[in-house]
Amino acid sequence: MGVNNEKIQSFQVTVNGKSRAYPVGITFGEIASVYQKEYPYPIALAVRNGKIKELFKKVDQDCTVDFLTLADDTGHKSYNRTATMILMKAIDDVVGTDKVEQIKMEFAIGNGYYCAKKGDFEITDSLVSQIKAKMQEYIDKDYCIIKKSMPIEEANVLFTRQKMTDKVSLFRYRGSSSVNVYNLDGYYDYYYGFMLPSTGYVRCFDLQKYEDGMVLILPNRSNPTKLDEFKPLPKLFKSMEIASDWGEKLGVDTVSDLNDEIRKSRFNELVLVQEALKERRISEIASDIVSRGGIKFVMIAGPSSSGKTSFSHRLSVQLRTHGLTPHPIAADDYFVDRENTPRQPNGDYDFECLEAIDTQKFNEDMCALLAGERVELPTFNFVTGKREYKGNFKQLGPDDILVIEGIHGLNDKMSYELPADSKYKIYISALTTLNIDEHNRIPTTDGRLLRRLVRDARTRGATAKRTIQMWPSVRKGETENIFPFQESADAMFNSALIYELAVLKPYAEPLLYSIEKGDPEYFEAVRLLKFLSYFLGVGTEELPKNSIVREFVGGSCFKV
Repeated sequence: MGVNNEKIQSFQVTVNGKSRAYPVGITFGEIASVYQKEYPYPIALAVRNGKIKELFKKVDQDCTVDFLTLADDTGHKSYNRTATMILMKAIDDVVGTDKVEQIKMEFAIGNGYYCAKKGDFEITDSLVSQIKAKMQEYIDKDYCIIKKSMPIEEANVLFTRQKMTDKVSLFRYRGSSSVNVYNLDGYYDYYYGFMLPSTGYVRCFDLQKYEDGMVLILPNRSNPTKLDEFKPLPKLFKSMEIASDWGEKLGVDTVSDLNDEIRKSRFNELVLVQEALKERRISEIASDIVSRGGIKFVMIAGPSSSGKTSFSHRLSVQLRTHGLTPHPIAADDYFVDRENTPRQPNGDYDFECLEAIDTQKFNEDMCALLAGERVELPTFNFVTGKREYKGNFKQLGPDDILVIEGIHGLNDKMSYELPADSKYKIYISALTTLNIDEHNRIPTTDGRLLRRLVRDARTRGATAKRTIQMWPSVRKGETENIFPFQESADAMFNSALIYELAVLKPYAEPLLYSIEKGDPEYFEAVRLLKFLSYFLGVGTEELPKNSIVREFVGGSCFKV
Protein backbone atom coordinates (compact mmCIF):
# COMPACT_ATOMS: atom_id res chain seq x y z
CA MET A 1 0.00 0.00 0.00
CA GLY A 2 1.31 3.45 -0.93
CA VAL A 3 2.00 6.36 1.38
CA ASN A 4 0.98 10.02 1.37
CA ASN A 5 3.43 11.46 -1.15
CA GLU A 6 2.75 15.04 0.03
CA LYS A 7 4.54 14.35 3.31
CA ILE A 8 7.57 12.57 1.96
CA GLN A 9 10.20 13.61 -0.57
CA SER A 10 11.90 10.32 -1.36
CA PHE A 11 11.74 6.55 -1.07
CA GLN A 12 14.48 4.15 -0.06
CA VAL A 13 14.92 1.54 -2.81
CA THR A 14 17.21 -1.47 -2.45
CA VAL A 15 18.53 -3.07 -5.67
CA ASN A 16 21.09 -5.90 -5.70
CA GLY A 17 21.81 -5.27 -2.02
CA LYS A 18 22.47 -1.54 -2.52
CA SER A 19 20.07 0.92 -0.90
CA ARG A 20 19.53 4.40 -2.32
CA ALA A 21 17.03 7.25 -1.96
CA TYR A 22 14.97 8.15 -5.04
CA PRO A 23 12.62 11.13 -5.39
CA VAL A 24 8.86 10.74 -5.27
CA GLY A 25 7.46 10.28 -8.79
CA ILE A 26 10.36 8.25 -10.16
CA THR A 27 9.39 5.23 -12.28
CA PHE A 28 10.81 1.72 -12.09
CA GLY A 29 12.08 2.27 -15.63
CA GLU A 30 14.17 5.24 -14.54
CA ILE A 31 15.69 3.16 -11.75
CA ALA A 32 16.25 0.29 -14.19
CA SER A 33 18.33 2.57 -16.42
CA VAL A 34 20.76 3.07 -13.52
CA TYR A 35 21.34 -0.68 -13.18
CA GLN A 36 21.00 -1.76 -16.82
CA LYS A 37 24.78 -2.17 -17.20
CA GLU A 38 24.69 -4.93 -14.58
CA TYR A 39 22.34 -7.07 -16.72
CA PRO A 40 23.26 -8.88 -19.96
CA TYR A 41 19.94 -8.15 -21.66
CA PRO A 42 17.49 -5.21 -21.65
CA ILE A 43 15.43 -4.94 -18.46
CA ALA A 44 11.74 -5.53 -19.18
CA LEU A 45 9.96 -5.53 -15.80
CA ALA A 46 10.54 -4.75 -12.13
CA VAL A 47 9.77 -6.97 -9.15
CA ARG A 48 8.83 -4.84 -6.14
CA ASN A 49 8.73 -6.72 -2.85
CA GLY A 50 7.90 -9.91 -4.75
CA LYS A 51 5.26 -8.42 -7.07
CA ILE A 52 5.82 -7.71 -10.77
CA LYS A 53 5.50 -4.08 -11.84
CA GLU A 54 5.62 -2.60 -15.34
CA LEU A 55 8.45 -0.12 -15.84
CA PHE A 56 6.15 2.87 -16.41
CA LYS A 57 4.74 2.42 -12.87
CA LYS A 58 5.93 4.86 -10.20
CA VAL A 59 7.61 3.85 -6.97
CA ASP A 60 5.16 4.50 -4.11
CA GLN A 61 6.93 3.12 -1.03
CA ASP A 62 10.25 2.02 0.44
CA CYS A 63 10.98 -1.32 -1.19
CA THR A 64 13.35 -3.94 -2.50
CA VAL A 65 13.45 -4.17 -6.28
CA ASP A 66 14.70 -6.89 -8.61
CA PHE A 67 14.55 -6.78 -12.39
CA LEU A 68 13.46 -9.22 -15.11
CA THR A 69 15.09 -9.01 -18.54
CA LEU A 70 13.90 -10.05 -21.99
CA ALA A 71 15.63 -13.39 -21.38
CA ASP A 72 13.27 -14.16 -18.49
CA ASP A 73 10.04 -15.89 -19.46
CA THR A 74 7.79 -13.10 -18.18
CA GLY A 75 9.95 -10.44 -19.83
CA HIS A 76 10.00 -12.32 -23.13
CA LYS A 77 6.21 -12.58 -23.13
CA SER A 78 5.94 -8.83 -22.50
CA TYR A 79 8.15 -8.22 -25.57
CA ASN A 80 5.88 -10.38 -27.72
CA ARG A 81 2.72 -8.62 -26.49
CA THR A 82 4.20 -5.19 -27.11
CA ALA A 83 5.30 -6.16 -30.62
CA THR A 84 1.80 -7.49 -31.28
CA MET A 85 0.21 -4.19 -30.24
CA ILE A 86 2.61 -2.28 -32.49
CA LEU A 87 1.62 -4.58 -35.38
CA MET A 88 -2.09 -4.14 -34.73
CA LYS A 89 -1.82 -0.34 -34.65
CA ALA A 90 0.24 -0.37 -37.85
CA ILE A 91 -2.38 -2.49 -39.64
CA ASP A 92 -5.11 -0.17 -38.41
CA ASP A 93 -3.22 2.91 -39.63
CA VAL A 94 -2.08 1.48 -42.99
CA VAL A 95 -5.21 -0.46 -43.99
CA GLY A 96 -7.85 1.55 -42.13
CA THR A 97 -10.44 0.56 -39.54
CA ASP A 98 -13.21 0.54 -42.15
CA LYS A 99 -11.55 -2.22 -44.19
CA VAL A 100 -10.34 -4.39 -41.32
CA GLU A 101 -13.05 -6.81 -40.22
CA GLN A 102 -10.76 -8.98 -38.12
CA ILE A 103 -7.05 -9.38 -37.46
CA LYS A 104 -6.24 -12.50 -35.48
CA MET A 105 -2.94 -13.71 -34.04
CA GLU A 106 -3.49 -17.36 -34.88
CA PHE A 107 -0.58 -19.49 -33.72
CA ALA A 108 3.20 -19.82 -33.50
CA ILE A 109 5.26 -21.22 -36.38
CA GLY A 110 8.84 -21.58 -35.18
CA ASN A 111 9.96 -18.10 -34.10
CA GLY A 112 7.08 -16.48 -36.00
CA TYR A 113 3.46 -15.74 -35.14
CA TYR A 114 0.94 -16.21 -37.92
CA CYS A 115 -1.53 -13.39 -38.36
CA ALA A 116 -4.73 -13.95 -40.39
CA LYS A 117 -7.22 -11.40 -41.62
CA LYS A 118 -10.81 -10.88 -42.58
CA GLY A 119 -11.92 -7.81 -44.44
CA ASP A 120 -12.01 -5.92 -47.71
CA PHE A 121 -8.29 -5.96 -48.43
CA GLU A 122 -5.63 -8.36 -49.73
CA ILE A 123 -2.36 -9.12 -48.01
CA THR A 124 0.40 -8.56 -50.54
CA ASP A 125 4.18 -8.21 -50.28
CA SER A 126 3.76 -4.48 -50.86
CA LEU A 127 1.18 -4.10 -48.07
CA VAL A 128 3.34 -6.10 -45.65
CA SER A 129 6.29 -3.82 -46.45
CA GLN A 130 4.13 -0.76 -45.70
CA ILE A 131 2.96 -2.23 -42.39
CA LYS A 132 6.51 -3.18 -41.42
CA ALA A 133 7.75 0.34 -42.24
CA LYS A 134 4.96 1.83 -40.12
CA MET A 135 5.93 -0.44 -37.20
CA GLN A 136 9.54 0.70 -37.50
CA GLU A 137 8.36 4.32 -37.50
CA TYR A 138 6.58 3.80 -34.17
CA ILE A 139 9.65 2.08 -32.74
CA ASP A 140 11.98 4.87 -33.89
CA LYS A 141 9.68 7.50 -32.33
CA ASP A 142 9.63 5.49 -29.08
CA TYR A 143 5.97 6.12 -28.27
CA CYS A 144 4.98 5.58 -24.64
CA ILE A 145 2.51 2.82 -23.89
CA ILE A 146 -0.03 4.10 -21.38
CA LYS A 147 -1.99 1.78 -19.12
CA LYS A 148 -5.37 2.81 -17.74
CA SER A 149 -7.87 1.01 -15.52
CA MET A 150 -11.26 1.50 -17.14
CA PRO A 151 -14.80 0.52 -16.07
CA ILE A 152 -15.99 -2.40 -18.18
CA GLU A 153 -18.95 -0.39 -19.49
CA GLU A 154 -16.59 2.33 -20.76
CA ALA A 155 -14.22 -0.26 -22.24
CA ASN A 156 -17.14 -1.91 -24.06
CA VAL A 157 -18.05 1.39 -25.71
CA LEU A 158 -14.42 1.99 -26.68
CA PHE A 159 -13.84 -1.44 -28.20
CA THR A 160 -17.20 -1.52 -29.95
CA ARG A 161 -16.17 1.72 -31.66
CA GLN A 162 -12.88 0.06 -32.68
CA LYS A 163 -14.78 -3.01 -34.01
CA MET A 164 -13.15 -5.26 -31.37
CA THR A 165 -16.36 -6.98 -30.32
CA ASP A 166 -14.44 -10.10 -29.28
CA LYS A 167 -13.16 -8.13 -26.28
CA VAL A 168 -16.67 -7.00 -25.41
CA SER A 169 -17.73 -10.67 -25.38
CA LEU A 170 -14.70 -11.61 -23.26
CA PHE A 171 -15.44 -8.95 -20.63
CA ARG A 172 -18.90 -10.46 -20.08
CA TYR A 173 -17.15 -13.24 -18.15
CA ARG A 174 -14.76 -11.04 -16.18
CA GLY A 175 -15.40 -11.05 -12.44
CA SER A 176 -14.12 -7.51 -11.88
CA SER A 177 -15.90 -4.25 -12.69
CA SER A 178 -12.89 -2.76 -14.50
CA VAL A 179 -10.20 -3.80 -16.98
CA ASN A 180 -6.72 -2.55 -17.84
CA VAL A 181 -6.58 -0.94 -21.27
CA TYR A 182 -3.38 0.03 -23.11
CA ASN A 183 -3.08 3.16 -25.24
CA LEU A 184 -0.48 3.49 -28.00
CA ASP A 185 -0.69 6.93 -29.61
CA GLY A 186 -4.50 6.89 -29.61
CA TYR A 187 -4.86 3.19 -30.45
CA TYR A 188 -6.45 1.21 -27.62
CA ASP A 189 -6.17 -2.50 -27.00
CA TYR A 190 -6.48 -5.09 -24.23
CA TYR A 191 -3.70 -7.56 -23.45
CA TYR A 192 -3.53 -10.43 -21.01
CA GLY A 193 -0.24 -9.85 -19.19
CA PHE A 194 2.43 -7.20 -18.75
CA MET A 195 3.67 -4.75 -21.39
CA LEU A 196 6.89 -2.87 -22.04
CA PRO A 197 6.87 0.89 -21.33
CA SER A 198 7.40 2.10 -24.89
CA THR A 199 7.73 1.02 -28.50
CA GLY A 200 11.48 1.63 -28.54
CA TYR A 201 12.05 -1.54 -26.53
CA VAL A 202 11.06 -3.66 -29.56
CA ARG A 203 14.36 -3.42 -31.39
CA CYS A 204 14.29 -6.81 -33.14
CA PHE A 205 11.44 -7.92 -35.37
CA ASP A 206 10.53 -8.80 -38.93
CA LEU A 207 7.27 -9.06 -40.83
CA GLN A 208 6.81 -11.30 -43.85
CA LYS A 209 3.94 -12.36 -46.04
CA TYR A 210 3.18 -16.02 -45.34
CA GLU A 211 0.49 -18.11 -47.02
CA ASP A 212 -2.71 -16.01 -47.00
CA GLY A 213 -1.60 -13.90 -44.04
CA MET A 214 1.60 -12.58 -42.54
CA VAL A 215 4.05 -13.75 -39.92
CA LEU A 216 5.50 -11.57 -37.16
CA ILE A 217 9.01 -12.82 -36.46
CA LEU A 218 10.46 -12.15 -33.01
CA PRO A 219 13.61 -13.15 -31.09
CA ASN A 220 13.76 -16.35 -29.08
CA ARG A 221 14.07 -16.10 -25.34
CA SER A 222 17.53 -17.74 -25.42
CA ASN A 223 18.91 -14.75 -27.32
CA PRO A 224 16.37 -11.92 -27.07
CA THR A 225 18.48 -9.33 -28.90
CA LYS A 226 19.11 -11.39 -32.04
CA LEU A 227 16.60 -12.35 -34.72
CA ASP A 228 17.00 -15.86 -36.13
CA GLU A 229 16.04 -16.67 -39.70
CA PHE A 230 12.40 -17.66 -40.08
CA LYS A 231 12.07 -21.23 -41.34
CA PRO A 232 8.66 -22.20 -42.77
CA LEU A 233 7.14 -25.40 -41.34
CA PRO A 234 4.54 -26.37 -43.97
CA LYS A 235 3.30 -29.57 -42.31
CA LEU A 236 2.92 -27.94 -38.90
CA PHE A 237 1.24 -24.91 -40.48
CA LYS A 238 -1.26 -27.14 -42.29
CA SER A 239 -2.11 -28.98 -39.08
CA MET A 240 -2.63 -25.71 -37.23
CA GLU A 241 -4.69 -24.26 -40.08
CA ILE A 242 -6.99 -27.30 -40.09
CA ALA A 243 -7.52 -26.97 -36.32
CA SER A 244 -8.23 -23.26 -36.69
CA ASP A 245 -10.73 -23.97 -39.48
CA TRP A 246 -12.46 -26.56 -37.28
CA GLY A 247 -12.81 -23.99 -34.52
CA GLU A 248 -14.27 -21.47 -36.94
CA LYS A 249 -16.78 -23.99 -38.33
CA LEU A 250 -17.83 -24.88 -34.79
CA GLY A 251 -18.17 -21.19 -33.96
CA VAL A 252 -15.60 -21.46 -31.16
CA ASP A 253 -12.62 -19.22 -31.96
CA THR A 254 -12.17 -17.55 -28.59
CA VAL A 255 -12.63 -18.21 -24.88
CA SER A 256 -15.87 -16.21 -24.85
CA ASP A 257 -17.23 -18.45 -27.64
CA LEU A 258 -16.44 -21.50 -25.50
CA ASN A 259 -18.02 -19.89 -22.45
CA ASP A 260 -21.13 -19.15 -24.50
CA GLU A 261 -21.43 -22.83 -25.44
CA ILE A 262 -21.19 -23.81 -21.77
CA ARG A 263 -23.63 -21.12 -20.67
CA LYS A 264 -26.17 -22.17 -23.30
CA SER A 265 -25.94 -25.86 -22.30
CA ARG A 266 -24.36 -26.87 -25.61
CA PHE A 267 -21.15 -28.20 -24.08
CA ASN A 268 -22.07 -31.87 -24.56
CA GLU A 269 -22.71 -31.34 -28.26
CA LEU A 270 -19.37 -29.52 -28.62
CA VAL A 271 -17.56 -32.43 -26.94
CA LEU A 272 -19.19 -35.00 -29.23
CA VAL A 273 -18.36 -33.07 -32.39
CA GLN A 274 -14.75 -32.45 -31.30
CA GLU A 275 -14.22 -36.10 -30.39
CA ALA A 276 -15.75 -37.19 -33.70
CA LEU A 277 -13.35 -34.91 -35.58
CA LYS A 278 -10.39 -36.41 -33.70
CA GLU A 279 -11.58 -39.95 -34.38
CA ARG A 280 -11.97 -39.16 -38.08
CA ARG A 281 -8.38 -37.90 -38.21
CA ILE A 282 -7.08 -41.01 -36.41
CA SER A 283 -9.03 -43.15 -38.89
CA GLU A 284 -7.42 -41.26 -41.80
CA ILE A 285 -3.95 -41.91 -40.39
CA ALA A 286 -4.72 -45.62 -39.91
CA SER A 287 -5.99 -45.88 -43.50
CA ASP A 288 -2.83 -44.18 -44.78
CA ILE A 289 -0.64 -46.64 -42.86
CA VAL A 290 -2.49 -49.60 -44.37
CA SER A 291 -2.52 -48.16 -47.89
CA ARG A 292 1.28 -47.88 -47.96
CA GLY A 293 1.79 -51.60 -47.44
CA GLY A 294 4.77 -53.12 -45.66
CA ILE A 295 4.61 -50.81 -42.64
CA LYS A 296 5.73 -52.73 -39.56
CA PHE A 297 6.79 -49.89 -37.25
CA VAL A 298 4.58 -46.94 -36.37
CA MET A 299 6.85 -44.42 -34.63
CA ILE A 300 4.96 -41.89 -32.48
CA ALA A 301 6.74 -38.87 -31.01
CA GLY A 302 5.70 -35.58 -29.50
CA PRO A 303 6.42 -33.20 -26.65
CA SER A 304 5.39 -33.73 -23.04
CA SER A 305 1.66 -34.11 -22.30
CA SER A 306 0.67 -34.42 -25.93
CA GLY A 307 -1.51 -37.42 -25.18
CA LYS A 308 0.78 -39.91 -26.92
CA THR A 309 -0.41 -42.89 -24.88
CA SER A 310 -4.13 -42.32 -25.47
CA PHE A 311 -3.47 -41.61 -29.14
CA SER A 312 -1.49 -44.84 -29.57
CA HIS A 313 -4.39 -46.82 -28.05
CA ARG A 314 -6.96 -45.12 -30.27
CA LEU A 315 -4.78 -45.60 -33.34
CA SER A 316 -4.41 -49.29 -32.43
CA VAL A 317 -8.19 -49.64 -32.34
CA GLN A 318 -8.43 -48.14 -35.82
CA LEU A 319 -5.65 -50.41 -37.12
CA ARG A 320 -7.61 -53.41 -35.84
CA THR A 321 -10.58 -52.37 -37.98
CA HIS A 322 -8.28 -52.95 -40.97
CA GLY A 323 -7.44 -56.47 -39.81
CA LEU A 324 -4.04 -55.66 -38.32
CA THR A 325 -2.82 -56.70 -34.88
CA PRO A 326 -0.98 -53.79 -33.23
CA HIS A 327 1.51 -54.28 -30.39
CA PRO A 328 2.47 -51.28 -28.23
CA ILE A 329 6.14 -50.75 -27.36
CA ALA A 330 7.50 -47.97 -25.14
CA ALA A 331 10.90 -46.73 -26.27
CA ASP A 332 11.55 -45.85 -22.61
CA ASP A 333 11.98 -49.58 -21.94
CA TYR A 334 15.29 -49.25 -23.80
CA PHE A 335 16.76 -46.71 -21.38
CA VAL A 336 20.38 -47.43 -20.49
CA ASP A 337 20.95 -48.42 -16.87
CA ARG A 338 20.78 -45.43 -14.55
CA GLU A 339 24.53 -45.26 -13.86
CA ASN A 340 25.15 -44.92 -17.61
CA THR A 341 22.62 -42.15 -18.13
CA PRO A 342 24.19 -38.85 -19.31
CA ARG A 343 23.96 -35.89 -16.98
CA GLN A 344 23.03 -32.27 -17.54
CA PRO A 345 25.49 -29.47 -16.64
CA ASN A 346 23.75 -29.08 -13.25
CA GLY A 347 24.32 -32.76 -12.46
CA ASP A 348 20.76 -34.00 -13.02
CA TYR A 349 20.20 -37.03 -15.23
CA ASP A 350 19.37 -36.14 -18.83
CA PHE A 351 16.67 -38.69 -19.62
CA GLU A 352 15.61 -36.87 -22.78
CA CYS A 353 18.81 -37.01 -24.83
CA LEU A 354 19.20 -39.78 -27.41
CA GLU A 355 22.20 -41.17 -25.53
CA ALA A 356 19.87 -42.11 -22.64
CA ILE A 357 18.47 -44.80 -24.96
CA ASP A 358 20.31 -48.02 -25.84
CA THR A 359 19.75 -47.50 -29.57
CA GLN A 360 22.00 -50.44 -30.49
CA LYS A 361 19.87 -52.93 -28.53
CA PHE A 362 16.66 -51.32 -29.79
CA ASN A 363 17.75 -51.75 -33.41
CA GLU A 364 18.95 -55.32 -32.82
CA ASP A 365 15.55 -56.30 -31.40
CA MET A 366 13.51 -54.48 -34.04
CA CYS A 367 15.55 -55.93 -36.93
CA ALA A 368 15.16 -59.42 -35.44
CA LEU A 369 11.38 -58.94 -35.23
CA LEU A 370 11.31 -57.68 -38.82
CA ALA A 371 13.14 -60.86 -39.85
CA GLY A 372 10.41 -62.95 -38.21
CA GLU A 373 12.44 -64.00 -35.18
CA ARG A 374 11.02 -64.47 -31.69
CA VAL A 375 12.40 -61.75 -29.39
CA GLU A 376 12.14 -61.14 -25.66
CA LEU A 377 11.51 -57.43 -25.12
CA PRO A 378 12.73 -55.57 -22.02
CA THR A 379 10.86 -53.59 -19.37
CA PHE A 380 12.64 -50.72 -17.67
CA ASN A 381 12.33 -50.60 -13.88
CA PHE A 382 12.27 -46.89 -13.01
CA VAL A 383 12.71 -47.65 -9.29
CA THR A 384 15.93 -49.65 -9.63
CA GLY A 385 17.08 -47.88 -12.78
CA LYS A 386 17.67 -51.22 -14.51
CA ARG A 387 16.36 -52.97 -17.59
CA GLU A 388 14.56 -56.23 -16.78
CA TYR A 389 13.31 -59.22 -18.76
CA LYS A 390 10.01 -60.77 -17.68
CA GLY A 391 9.12 -63.11 -20.49
CA ASN A 392 7.58 -60.54 -22.83
CA PHE A 393 8.19 -62.39 -26.09
CA LYS A 394 7.11 -61.06 -29.49
CA GLN A 395 7.13 -62.53 -32.97
CA LEU A 396 5.64 -60.68 -35.92
CA GLY A 397 3.24 -62.39 -38.30
CA PRO A 398 1.90 -60.97 -41.58
CA ASP A 399 -0.77 -58.89 -39.83
CA ASP A 400 1.27 -57.76 -36.81
CA ILE A 401 2.45 -54.17 -36.50
CA LEU A 402 4.41 -52.45 -33.73
CA VAL A 403 3.22 -49.11 -32.33
CA ILE A 404 6.29 -47.50 -30.77
CA GLU A 405 5.97 -44.45 -28.55
CA GLY A 406 8.97 -42.34 -27.55
CA ILE A 407 10.31 -38.82 -27.84
CA HIS A 408 12.98 -39.85 -30.39
CA GLY A 409 10.60 -41.69 -32.71
CA LEU A 410 11.05 -39.17 -35.54
CA ASN A 411 14.84 -39.16 -35.30
CA ASP A 412 16.30 -41.68 -37.75
CA LYS A 413 19.30 -42.09 -35.43
CA MET A 414 16.89 -43.89 -33.08
CA SER A 415 15.94 -46.51 -35.70
CA TYR A 416 18.98 -46.31 -37.96
CA GLU A 417 18.95 -49.98 -39.04
CA LEU A 418 15.25 -50.21 -39.92
CA PRO A 419 14.36 -49.82 -43.60
CA ALA A 420 12.66 -46.50 -44.30
CA ASP A 421 9.73 -48.18 -46.06
CA SER A 422 8.99 -50.24 -42.93
CA LYS A 423 8.46 -47.11 -40.77
CA TYR A 424 5.56 -44.69 -40.51
CA LYS A 425 6.33 -41.62 -38.39
CA ILE A 426 3.67 -39.61 -36.56
CA TYR A 427 4.18 -36.28 -34.82
CA ILE A 428 1.61 -35.53 -32.11
CA SER A 429 1.22 -32.35 -30.12
CA ALA A 430 -1.48 -30.32 -28.41
CA LEU A 431 -1.57 -27.40 -30.83
CA THR A 432 -4.02 -24.97 -29.28
CA THR A 433 -5.74 -22.64 -31.75
CA LEU A 434 -8.28 -21.21 -29.31
CA ASN A 435 -7.58 -17.55 -28.51
CA ILE A 436 -8.40 -15.46 -25.45
CA ASP A 437 -9.44 -12.87 -28.00
CA GLU A 438 -8.30 -12.01 -31.50
CA HIS A 439 -5.05 -10.35 -30.37
CA ASN A 440 -4.27 -12.61 -27.37
CA ARG A 441 -3.29 -16.06 -28.49
CA ILE A 442 -2.95 -19.00 -26.11
CA PRO A 443 0.55 -20.54 -26.32
CA THR A 444 0.37 -24.28 -27.01
CA THR A 445 2.82 -24.80 -24.15
CA ASP A 446 0.27 -23.43 -21.65
CA GLY A 447 -2.23 -26.15 -22.51
CA ARG A 448 0.41 -28.85 -22.20
CA LEU A 449 1.73 -27.46 -18.91
CA LEU A 450 -1.78 -27.49 -17.41
CA ARG A 451 -2.30 -31.04 -18.64
CA ARG A 452 0.95 -32.10 -16.99
CA LEU A 453 0.18 -30.28 -13.72
CA VAL A 454 -3.08 -32.18 -13.39
CA ARG A 455 -1.72 -35.56 -14.47
CA ASP A 456 1.44 -35.41 -12.35
CA ALA A 457 -0.55 -34.52 -9.24
CA ARG A 458 -2.98 -37.39 -9.88
CA THR A 459 -0.58 -40.15 -10.91
CA ARG A 460 2.79 -39.19 -9.44
CA GLY A 461 1.90 -37.15 -6.37
CA ALA A 462 3.92 -34.25 -7.76
CA THR A 463 3.17 -30.73 -6.58
CA ALA A 464 2.43 -27.93 -9.02
CA LYS A 465 5.57 -26.23 -7.75
CA ARG A 466 7.69 -29.22 -8.78
CA THR A 467 6.06 -29.53 -12.19
CA ILE A 468 6.58 -25.84 -12.98
CA GLN A 469 10.13 -26.08 -11.64
CA MET A 470 10.93 -28.89 -14.08
CA TRP A 471 9.13 -27.38 -17.07
CA PRO A 472 12.08 -25.34 -18.49
CA SER A 473 14.20 -28.50 -18.56
CA VAL A 474 11.37 -30.41 -20.26
CA ARG A 475 10.98 -27.63 -22.83
CA LYS A 476 14.74 -27.61 -23.49
CA GLY A 477 14.64 -31.35 -24.19
CA GLU A 478 11.74 -30.90 -26.59
CA THR A 479 13.52 -28.12 -28.45
CA GLU A 480 16.64 -30.23 -28.88
CA ASN A 481 15.17 -33.69 -29.45
CA ILE A 482 11.65 -33.39 -30.90
CA PHE A 483 10.89 -30.13 -32.69
CA PRO A 484 13.83 -30.36 -35.16
CA PHE A 485 12.32 -33.57 -36.59
CA GLN A 486 8.61 -32.71 -36.69
CA GLU A 487 8.55 -31.87 -40.40
CA SER A 488 9.92 -35.34 -41.23
CA ALA A 489 6.71 -36.99 -39.99
CA ASP A 490 4.45 -38.86 -42.39
CA ALA A 491 1.43 -37.57 -40.47
CA MET A 492 0.68 -34.99 -37.80
CA PHE A 493 -2.00 -35.30 -35.16
CA ASN A 494 -3.21 -32.36 -33.12
CA SER A 495 -4.45 -33.66 -29.77
CA ALA A 496 -5.70 -30.29 -28.46
CA LEU A 497 -9.43 -30.12 -27.85
CA ILE A 498 -11.29 -26.81 -27.98
CA TYR A 499 -13.10 -27.57 -24.74
CA GLU A 500 -10.28 -29.03 -22.63
CA LEU A 501 -9.15 -25.93 -20.71
CA ALA A 502 -12.64 -25.59 -19.25
CA VAL A 503 -12.29 -29.19 -18.02
CA LEU A 504 -8.76 -28.76 -16.68
CA LYS A 505 -9.60 -25.55 -14.79
CA PRO A 506 -11.26 -27.11 -11.69
CA TYR A 507 -8.34 -29.54 -11.33
CA ALA A 508 -5.51 -27.06 -11.96
CA GLU A 509 -6.64 -24.10 -9.88
CA PRO A 510 -6.30 -25.72 -6.40
CA LEU A 511 -2.85 -27.01 -7.37
CA LEU A 512 -1.69 -23.56 -8.48
CA TYR A 513 -3.07 -21.88 -5.37
CA SER A 514 -0.79 -24.12 -3.28
CA ILE A 515 2.27 -22.23 -4.57
CA GLU A 516 3.14 -19.49 -2.11
CA LYS A 517 4.42 -15.97 -2.60
CA GLY A 518 8.19 -16.01 -2.45
CA ASP A 519 8.50 -19.32 -4.29
CA PRO A 520 10.37 -18.96 -7.61
CA GLU A 521 7.37 -20.57 -9.31
CA TYR A 522 4.90 -18.05 -7.85
CA PHE A 523 4.85 -15.67 -10.84
CA GLU A 524 4.06 -18.50 -13.24
CA ALA A 525 1.31 -19.77 -10.94
CA VAL A 526 -0.25 -16.30 -10.77
CA ARG A 527 -0.10 -15.98 -14.56
CA LEU A 528 -1.78 -19.36 -15.09
CA LEU A 529 -4.45 -18.57 -12.51
CA LYS A 530 -5.27 -15.32 -14.29
CA PHE A 531 -5.36 -17.21 -17.58
CA LEU A 532 -7.79 -19.80 -16.18
CA SER A 533 -10.00 -17.05 -14.77
CA TYR A 534 -11.20 -16.31 -18.30
CA PHE A 535 -12.82 -19.77 -18.53
CA LEU A 536 -16.04 -21.18 -17.13
CA GLY A 537 -15.18 -24.52 -15.52
CA VAL A 538 -17.04 -27.75 -16.29
CA GLY A 539 -17.07 -31.28 -14.90
CA THR A 540 -15.96 -34.48 -16.61
CA GLU A 541 -19.29 -36.31 -16.55
CA GLU A 542 -19.90 -35.79 -20.28
CA LEU A 543 -16.40 -36.75 -21.45
CA PRO A 544 -16.08 -40.02 -23.39
CA LYS A 545 -13.95 -42.65 -21.65
CA ASN A 546 -11.51 -42.72 -24.59
CA SER A 547 -11.01 -38.94 -24.72
CA ILE A 548 -7.38 -37.83 -24.71
CA VAL A 549 -8.24 -35.43 -21.86
CA ARG A 550 -9.00 -38.51 -19.72
CA GLU A 551 -5.28 -39.30 -19.77
CA PHE A 552 -4.81 -36.24 -17.56
CA VAL A 553 -7.96 -35.91 -15.45
CA GLY A 554 -8.53 -39.66 -15.00
CA GLY A 555 -11.30 -42.09 -15.91
CA SER A 556 -9.81 -43.33 -19.19
CA CYS A 557 -10.77 -46.74 -20.53
CA PHE A 558 -7.13 -47.16 -21.57
CA LYS A 559 -4.15 -47.96 -19.35
CA VAL A 560 -2.67 -44.49 -19.26
